[in-house]
Amino acid sequence: MFTGIIEAMGTVRSMRPTAGGRVLVLEMAEPVTDLRPGDSLAVSGVCLTVGRITGAVGEFDVSGETLRASTLGRLQPGARVNLERALPANGRLGGHLVQGHVDGIGHVARIDKTGAFWEMAFEADPSVLADVVPKGSVAVDGISLTVAQMEARGFTVALIPTTLEHTTLAAARVGEPVNIETDILVRTVRAQLQRLLGSTPELTIEKLREAGF
Repeated sequence: MFTGIIEAMGTVRSMRPTAGGRVLVLEMAEPVTDLRPGDSLAVSGVCLTVGRITGAVGEFDVSGETLRASTLGRLQPGARVNLERALPANGRLGGHLVQGHVDGIGHVARIDKTGAFWEMAFEADPSVLADVVPKGSVAVDGISLTVAQMEARGFTVALIPTTLEHTTLAAARVGEPVNIETDILVRTVRAQLQRLLGSTPELTIEKLREAGF
């Protein structure tokens, strides 16, 4: 489990093909250098397991499914990624509960800059947007963000200078793909209501009213 508070950025050294996947080799920065084989690390929002670690260089086995379901399959040497170690049991929940399981790949739709503050819009598949709510939480490339507004095909977030300084979003360009993970609490509530109402896959206000909600 993670919180979406990025601890450092890493640099891709290589992506070696293997049978059924790839080995991702990352050069990491403090404090994300105290890892051991078997530890979990969120890499741009994707939970990976450390295979080997030598100093500040870590190796991670990435399955074919993960490569297809996230942006990791598009990484090239020199690319920068967001890094976060797993949350310790006595740690602070500074962002929100993030599993490191990508729900879908979205893309940057718009960037509006007002001085040091940015507003960024992302578009995503309707199945992903169903679990995104105004003022709720969403993880974009592993970054815990608050949804400012919903739009027809996506949502917007407001970015403060600290977020831009310590994550990869400052280098984002319109059209670039991003990993999106919706809030597990929203997903769970919607899934349980759908089971109760038998309204899978669509849950509507009308069905909730009919059921007395």
